[in-house]
Amino acid sequence: MDSAERQIYRAAIAGDRDAFETMIRTISRPLFAIAYGILQNREEAEDAVQDAFVKAWKSRWRVRDPEKFPAWLGSIARHRAHDILRRRRSVPLDDDLNQLAAEIEPDNAERHAQVRSALATLPELHRSAVALRYLEQMDYATIEQTLGLTNGALRGILGRALGALRKELKPALAAMS
Repeated sequence: MDSAERQIYRAAIAGDRDAFETMIRTISRPLFAIAYGILQNREEAEDAVQDAFVKAWKSRWRVRDPEKFPAWLGSIARHRAHDILRRRRSVPLDDDLNQLAAEIEPDNAERHAQVRSALATLPELHRSAVALRYLEQMDYATIEQTLGLTNGALRGILGRALGALRKELKPALAAMS
């Protein structure tokens, strides 16, 4: 985290609304990726992120170290997404992904469904790490800050997640050859 980010987080914690809005623009996509990894539903993930920002604004004074602010926000978004998930009786397929799958050619739609199914088998933290790294194209340092992980822990999680995805998708990959 550079000094400019640290200053923005420090000001946001102190109650500077402009700094908080700047921080929202910076971190909303990673928080969405975390919530979406849990909920697999765009609207619910957006709600979880919005609720996380409201809760963060109300309790921002609890954060003493500005460097821990992104991880703290990530944990609020994760908890909020789990709250939403608990209220839901069953996990519906995401309409956006289903619509996308219907729009692309049948072979790709089948591969898309296989990848989605394989991702669903991963633990929530692994899905979040994969989403942030490969869908949001974040660097390791930013993911570490967002998820509150060390570099070694993140590398281990990504390694295990990719290994599990390879194993899960091996039959599909063999069929494509």
